[in-house]
Amino acid sequence: MKREALPAHAAPAIHAPTGTHVLADLSGIAAEKLCDCAALETLLRNAADAAQARVLFSHFHAFGEGQGVTGVVLLAESHITIHTWPEYGFAAADIFMCGSAQPELALALIEQALRPGGTRITRTQRAPVS
Repeated sequence: MKREALPAHAAPAIHAPTGTHVLADLSGIAAEKLCDCAALETLLRNAADAAQARVLFSHFHAFGEGQGVTGVVLLAESHITIHTWPEYGFAAADIFMCGSAQPELALALIEQALRPGGTRITRTQRAPVS
């Protein structure tokens, strides 16, 4: 079976500009889970692996002893970010993945590790407007 060549401007299906964007507000988390920069970086990198996404780079910043963390895991399929407020037991996660990656699997791993008391999830399908 002969495969037709993609137009010069088209990307392979794995990098199609469609995907799922998940925003998660996670509340009621133990403060110590929200200020450990290295642990949060490991968690989000593992979440990307669980979603079958390819990690390109990550960068995390702790704001000081007992304070929050902000971090990003840059993916070939887009990104995972987290911002934490230990004083409120709150984390905001943003997971956008295109192609065959599965952001719901990343979120499940994050929830399993952080064990929030309450969660609000917003899912949006992303795609070019025709």
